[in-house]
Amino acid sequence: MDLLDAWRTLPAAQQPEWPDPGQVLAVAEELSKLPPLVFAGECDRLRTQLAAVARGEAFVLQGGDCAETFSGATADDVRNKLKTLLQMSVVLTYAASVPVVKIGRMAGQFAKPRSKPVEVRDGVELPAYRGDMVNGFGFTPEERAPDPGRLLRAYHAAAVTLNLCRAFTQGGYADLRQVHAWNQDFVSSSPAGRRYERLAGEIDRALAFMNAAGADPEEFHRVELYSSHEALLLDYERALTRIDSRSGLPYDVSGHFLWIGERTRQLDGAHVEFMRHIRNPIGVKLGPTTTAEDALALIELLDPQREPGRLTFVVRMGAGRVREALPPLVEKVTASGARVAWICDPMHGNTFEAPSGYKTRRFDDVLDEVAGFFDVHRSLGTHPGGVHIEFTGDDVTECVGGGHEIVEDDLHQRYETACDPRLNRGQALDLAFMVAEMYRTAK
Repeated sequence: MDLLDAWRTLPAAQQPEWPDPGQVLAVAEELSKLPPLVFAGECDRLRTQLAAVARGEAFVLQGGDCAETFSGATADDVRNKLKTLLQMSVVLTYAASVPVVKIGRMAGQFAKPRSKPVEVRDGVELPAYRGDMVNGFGFTPEERAPDPGRLLRAYHAAAVTLNLCRAFTQGGYADLRQVHAWNQDFVSSSPAGRRYERLAGEIDRALAFMNAAGADPEEFHRVELYSSHEALLLDYERALTRIDSRSGLPYDVSGHFLWIGERTRQLDGAHVEFMRHIRNPIGVKLGPTTTAEDALALIELLDPQREPGRLTFVVRMGAGRVREALPPLVEKVTASGARVAWICDPMHGNTFEAPSGYKTRRFDDVLDEVAGFFDVHRSLGTHPGGVHIEFTGDDVTECVGGGHEIVEDDLHQRYETACDPRLNRGQALDLAFMVAEMYRTAK
């Protein structure tokens, strides 16, 4: 058996119950003939940059939607998310004086693991919504039926999103001289926007000085943005795996950076088996029950050559657990000689249900988990390598707190997520300023 198909003999968690396995095979065959969404050389460049993160020389900003939707693959939606990511990146780069590796949680995040396979409303039981790649959000038998044809729709939505991202980041929109333009719709109505505008003024003056001195680096005019998603649906990921013509090695060309989730990181499971054979830089989400032995075993399977940039641990402990649960992992992994990058996901461990029934997160909890992440690395003399957050470029009301002081009674106003609550643009910028301050203090 081809090593890339060895996962098929192992238990695969969080896979849909497709009604017609034959249709899944037909769709996978069609996907396998479509052009790559990303290229092996781009994945290699990201691995090099993540190696710098593992050495303590750079910082990762990874973020985007909790769950992308097909309807969100529009120029306006993609631009708004990208604008927020660019603003956060500028804050971190300038205020923390650190190179920032920019990874969008975009162009592939169409599937989501769920804690329960079914959802019950008013006594009616239907399959849980698993993301637009699997089924529809509407609570009807027709919408919730898993449809393999959605795998093809996900590919095309990802292609549209990537094309838009490339156009925006390479075609002048991401030029540093646009730092004010990214904020024009935002500065007057938001404390974070006004703070950002002051920083943009400082950047303007710095650019004017460099221009007067005859310096105009190419890096100021465009941005390198990488795509990422959870490699959840293995039929999709396998169908988009190609052998690189230069190296003869397999790359999953559905995205640059792929990760294994907390619910699918079983050492003897299909996801770890599949991911260990591809050459992409990869990540693993680690929750509060992860032991140091778990982390070391994952390194042995996924990064046996101890290659810097190959493996990233994305820790999602919860604000109340991170200071206790993270140190043993960092200590033992560091002592083993492995060169992994450590990233903090302060979102997934801090979700709760408001009395109104809305799932939400407190901005203060998100911030406290990031602070705990930095505290641990500062105490151990290791590098806090980045943050992984769920945000939107829209003015939603899904997480409470932040500069606008959203309260639980506000959640209903613009609660638009297809799955988990996201930071809005103001909250995301607030977080960027605070992370920059923590990074300066930690160095």
